[in-house]
Amino acid sequence: MANIKSQKKRVLTNEKARIRNKAEKSALKTAVKRVDEAVVAGDKAAAVEAANKASKALDVAASKGIIHKNQAAN
Repeated sequence: MANIKSQKKRVLTNEKARIRNKAEKSALKTAVKRVDEAVVAGDKAAAVEAANKASKALDVAASKGIIHKNQAAN
């Protein structure tokens, strides 16, 4: 454990960010999974809608630094 006061604060801040980022990454995976499920089911309208939502979520996550921009591009 850190002894310096500012480092103790950073440890807490980093933990909060880690939890937030983990939740966001999980939501991204779910959004991509919904696109795949809609494509497999053959529902074109649902697939397009899910793809638009997933694309936007990936772009936002990349701009916030949660994922790398190249990961969002795939």
